[in-house]
Amino acid sequence: MATQDPRYRVPAPKFRPGDEPDFSYLEIPAAGEARRPGIDVAGKDTLDLALGMVRVLDHNHQAVGDWNPEIKPEVLREGLRHMVLTRVYDDRMLKLQRQGKMSFYMKSTGEEAVAVAGAMALKDSDMVFPSYRQQGILFARGRDIVDMMCHCISNSRDNLMGRQLPVHYTWAEGNFFSISGNLGTQFPQAVGWAMAAQYKGEDQVTASWIGDGTTAEGDFHGAMTLASTYKAPVILNVVNNQFAISTHQNIAIGDAPSFAMKGLGYGIASLRVDGNDFLAVYAAMQWAAERARKGHGPSYIEYFSYRADAHSTSDDPSGYRPKTEATKWPLGDPIERLKNHLIGLGEWDEERHEALEKELNELVVKSYKEAESYGTLHDGPLSPIPSIFEDVFEEQDWRLVRQRQDLGV
Repeated sequence: MATQDPRYRVPAPKFRPGDEPDFSYLEIPAAGEARRPGIDVAGKDTLDLALGMVRVLDHNHQAVGDWNPEIKPEVLREGLRHMVLTRVYDDRMLKLQRQGKMSFYMKSTGEEAVAVAGAMALKDSDMVFPSYRQQGILFARGRDIVDMMCHCISNSRDNLMGRQLPVHYTWAEGNFFSISGNLGTQFPQAVGWAMAAQYKGEDQVTASWIGDGTTAEGDFHGAMTLASTYKAPVILNVVNNQFAISTHQNIAIGDAPSFAMKGLGYGIASLRVDGNDFLAVYAAMQWAAERARKGHGPSYIEYFSYRADAHSTSDDPSGYRPKTEATKWPLGDPIERLKNHLIGLGEWDEERHEALEKELNELVVKSYKEAESYGTLHDGPLSPIPSIFEDVFEEQDWRLVRQRQDLGV
């Protein structure tokens, strides 16, 4: 194998297909080690938190340290339910896509805690600007599953009337902004919304999520500059799941020791968090939300996680990473970790967990049968043709009027 010319650098992942993954090179701080500063901490004083990692659940599944949010058992059980539902829903929808019942799908396996815990730590009145793989936010906020499925199969009940890819949800009533396939656009939009809420004197925090690869986009830098300059009440989240489609995270991270370090260059308080630890994600989001609500400015959070499944149904991860890599991930599975924590508290058991999985599987199957009663992808009914001209411009351009006339609608 030829050695790389030292004058040129092309970062490569640690492991390729066929390799035996070994994550012992990762420096993962012990749970409970990170300090929890006051919400008024200056960005420059969070260097240790950007280099370290906020972790709450230890190897014995106990909550330790200053970041322990001390969540009541009933709230933890609710979070577990939302995460299990997210995974059950994802698995069912992938099967349906493979059967040709929808055109496209993206699972969030391994990242459920990022969305669910983050949503539960916010108020329902807070505005969220998600990326794909945050469907757990919708479950945590009570979105109707049938409506989500109707969007994915683009039938007559699709609230986006067939205008978006499946899983690119929107839900205005739930303060859930439209997901965009143009990566990164939600970051500056979230900052702008936060600034507007601040200007109007509203007690509303805004949160947005992007993947690690999107930090290489220009919109990321524009959003960070605006948030820092205007002290916007916004929480800017980066989900470092190790891969941007088929490109390993070390392409986007450059020489930075963590994605969280990128926030310090803008003077923003920055945290690196165990993204597979429900309690750590909840605590970090709760801290950042209080910081924003009290007028102390933005926060920037990296969630260190792992995308356990393919990027989408158009992707085959066996082409760029070992098949066993997900099982070797040292931070484990977020659902198993929260389940074991509850069992350790005496608030859960394997029998109840099996019953929950059975209940939610039945709910998802029943919901899909109802969704198909409003139409299927292949046989319709779909949204009416005139709807393609609606909800875009307040006053239609003459060309749209002409096109509508040509269609006879």
